[in-house]
This record gives sequence, structure tokens and C-alpha cells, in this order.
Amino acid sequence: MHVVIAPDCFTGTLTAQQAAEAIASGWREAAPHDLLTLLPLSDGGPGFLEVLGAAFPQAETLASTVADPLGREVPAALTLVDLDGRRTAYLESAQAAGLHLLDADERNPAVTSTWGVGQLLDVALAAGATRIVVGLGGSATNDGGAGLLAALGAGPEGALARGGLALAELSDDALAGLHEVRQRFAGVELVLATDVDSPLLGLQGASAVFAPQKGASPELAQALEGALGRYAEVVRRTVPEPTDLLTGKPRRLDKEPGAGAAGGLGYALYLLGGTRVSGVEEVLRAVGFRDLAAAADLVVTGEGCFDWSSLQGKVVAGVAATALETATPSVVIAGQTLVGRREAMTLGLSGTYAVAETPAQLEAAMADPVGTLRARAVRVAATWSPSR
Repeated sequence: MHVVIAPDCFTGTLTAQQAAEAIASGWREAAPHDLLTLLPLSDGGPGFLEVLGAAFPQAETLASTVADPLGREVPAALTLVDLDGRRTAYLESAQAAGLHLLDADERNPAVTSTWGVGQLLDVALAAGATRIVVGLGGSATNDGGAGLLAALGAGPEGALARGGLALAELSDDALAGLHEVRQRFAGVELVLATDVDSPLLGLQGASAVFAPQKGASPELAQALEGALGRYAEVVRRTVPEPTDLLTGKPRRLDKEPGAGAAGGLGYALYLLGGTRVSGVEEVLRAVGFRDLAAAADLVVTGEGCFDWSSLQGKVVAGVAATALETATPSVVIAGQTLVGRREAMTLGLSGTYAVAETPAQLEAAMADPVGTLRARAVRVAATWSPSR
């Protein structure tokens, strides 16, 4: 029996690679005769580059040092690969703006900046990339990508790179250099790879939905919404809105799906001419997942918490949909499962298995994520792998 093990990271406990190895270890104990293919995945957030680096063994890794969300130097990298005659650069925004870079008491989206992501884009341009794919997810920021634009020369650091809350004080000319920055990207295909389709503003926007996850109180989230509103107003005063080719009317980039991704980082990339793709679909194409699934007898995926957000745009959904197209059964092993069987079946999943089903089991899973995931995989393998 050929089993493809293709999990996402288990956020806060295991990387996708660690999760795949833990599942494989348990599977081998119960079914040592099975052929296992380990395929760690990402939807654009943390682990994006690690996954793509494995998919492109011929790729070049370009190391750099950039600013973290609070301006401290951190190591980062981008992956360069020649595809179809084009030099493509893959970036992971979380390397510069990730929530994991901050201690719990440092998380404050009022002051965190995406300056370091702009530095990574600068490195990609200097390396001659004509296609740049930016994985968005796991950010600690809520600045609408203003810090990114400042790092590229769109406006003063003091106005744009002090975090989301300072954007409320922007002057009308704060983005005077945006025209020149947009010209630098005129010949570049810029791609946003994200699982988030939220707009920049509103009840489903960056501040309302995601700022609380980054340490914002309800009052701060509301203040950040107002600050991003001012920022969008300054943008509209600075550059003309593009025209919708179907309606002939101006197209509001702040309302585009994905503009609110990574605290509004998607909005800044749209301003530079970016287009959006599903992060997990980009990864699945790169690693050749469809062919692997078609040749397998079973696909096992996984993530930390299989919940309602998993049903759209996440690794589990992408894996299940592709496996369904190839008529390959797929199951998910998750730290927790909060989705009912009927909803899971709509994705095409043939089974859902939780590592932790009680508070005591959850505590044990957090204390020993590898051991508990491995133990769960043993039981799943005993169910799905034919005995000999």
C-alpha cells in the first residue's frame, strides 16, 4: 500500500516536516510493509519556503538579514529558481513579519511593521527576479503593508513604518514616492499566495478579524480600522484606481479578496500590481501533488486544528479536493477536530481523526506533540492499512 503523508504545520507545536515525520513513524510501527511518501505542505504561511525548497532541488537559496516586526535584525532567505525561462523568487513574509518572531508580551499590532518584507522584495529585484511569489500568513502586523512600501522608497520611514496605529496621522503626501516604486515593479509578475480572502477594511477585514489574534483589544482593533481607512484614503489621493475591464468603473483595491491578508500586506502588494492565487494551490502545483495522489492508495493530511476555517483555502481542503479528483481516499489527523463528519465529507475526506478529544488529552498533546501524534497515527494505520 502506497501512502502519501502530506500535512500542514501544527501551529505552535510542529512544523509540517516534523508532523509528517511523526505520522510516518507511527504508521511504520503499525504497517511496516507500506510505502510512505512524505510531503510536508504549506498554504503560504510559515514553512512556505521550506516546502518549496524541497520541491525545487535545483533552486538557489539567497540568504539575507532583514528587520523583524519590531525592527530587530533577523535572518531570512528567498528561493530562486528558473521556471519556464523566467527567474522566479519565492518569499515567505512570515520570515520578516511573523508572529512567531515575537514573545507573547511583545505582540502589539499597533506598533509592528512590515518593513522587513519590503527588504526581501528589494533582494528579489536585485537578484533579477521577473516573477515574485510572496507567501502570506502568520503575521504579527496590521499596517496594510505601509512598512513594506516605506522600505521600497514610497515614503518616509517615520510615517509609514511605525506600525498600524500611526497611519491615522498620515499626511496627504506621505506616499509621494509610490509612483516610482510601482514603476520598479512594472515588468515583474507579483503574486500573492494566501489562504485569506478578506478585504482590507470592514467587518471581515484585517483589523476586525485578525488583529485580535495578534494581541489587539477590541478598542485597539477599532482604532486600527480607522488608521487603515486613513491610509487607504492617502493611497487614493496618490495613485489613480485601476479600471475594471468588465464594468469600466474604478476598482477599489482595498476591497479586493486577499487585501486584508497578513494584516493588509496583500493590499500593498496589490498596489504594486500583484495578483492573488490560493497559497495551497500554488504549493500543490509546485510539488506535483496531483500526480503523487493519483499514484497512491491513500493520502493522509493534517493540521493543528481542523475547524471551520479549514474548509476553505487551507492545506487540508486543497489536499482533499485534489485527492477527490484523482479518486484517492484521503483522511486527516489533526490535533483537534471541530468539524462534523458531514462537513468533512463535503471536502471529500474519508475520515477525520483527532489527537486530543478531551482537555486532559489536549494538555498531553501540547506537552508531547510528537509522541501523541505518532500514537494517533499508529491507530489510524491499523484501521486503513491491510494486514499481512
